[in-house]
Amino acid sequence: MKIGFGAPVAGAWATPGYLAAFSEQAEEAGYASLWTFQRLLVPEGSGMDPVYRSVLDPMVALGFAAARTSRIRLGVAILNLPFVSPAYLAKQATTVDVLSGGRLDLGLGIGWMPEEFAVTGGSTARRGARTEEYLAVLRTLWADEVSSYHGEFYTVPAGRQDPRPVQQPGPPVLLGGMSRPAMERAGRIAEGWITSSRADLTKISEAVRVIGEAAAAAGRDPDAVRIICRGVVLAGSEAKGPDGRRRLLSGSYEQIRADAAWLAGEGVTELFYDLNWDPQVGNPAVAPAEAAERAGDILAGLAPR
Repeated sequence: MKIGFGAPVAGAWATPGYLAAFSEQAEEAGYASLWTFQRLLVPEGSGMDPVYRSVLDPMVALGFAAARTSRIRLGVAILNLPFVSPAYLAKQATTVDVLSGGRLDLGLGIGWMPEEFAVTGGSTARRGARTEEYLAVLRTLWADEVSSYHGEFYTVPAGRQDPRPVQQPGPPVLLGGMSRPAMERAGRIAEGWITSSRADLTKISEAVRVIGEAAAAAGRDPDAVRIICRGVVLAGSEAKGPDGRRRLLSGSYEQIRADAAWLAGEGVTELFYDLNWDPQVGNPAVAPAEAAERAGDILAGLAPR
């Protein structure tokens, strides 16, 4: 199982200096990947977690990280596709892929917050069907000699979008979503699936089974579909899960490493430790230097062996 790291994109440590430094440190420490996420709006009075209150744009942050690294893969987990046209995102993704030398993993979701749909003009109608067309548009723009698509939701007039991505036939597309239809869709049409920050990882084997069955039914190799977990890490103290037991990926470094090994045995192919959800790191109210010091200790303490 590959181990990645969540880039400093939320809260106190989401500064130019720390984004550059932690990108470099994660690569030097042997982490396989670096991940961002999206949050466009925090509704007034919503009481959302501190991690969402101040978030950098995920694609811009990856472009920034690309300039400071040379080997580590760069992923977004996730960007909500209803909020941006597929042609625009295809251009953004190609740009990151070209500037990084072919290191982008593009994670997409269908969105859930009504206020973000309102602010972007996105539609909540038939998001599953839209997703399948959206991926078809991305793929024709990335790989076809002459791009063209005419669907129910999207149209691509015959033409070219250059430059092309370094990775061909395009950057790997990963889908999020914790519902059964979302998992099945990932198994059918995506290169992988990404868990949400609220996922109950003790039940991950059921998701792996659903995704694998959907892949097999679509004539694909289930083992080729990546299973990627956002690891919401709380190092140094034990958080309680829904069953009252210690939540996975909380506690000592030894406990967190043991949890990672258990997830690998359940079928997870990639896990990234995301400290943005740590209230002492991703909260914009804490001191940046203190947040970075804690994050640096954890990055070193959990570095892949």
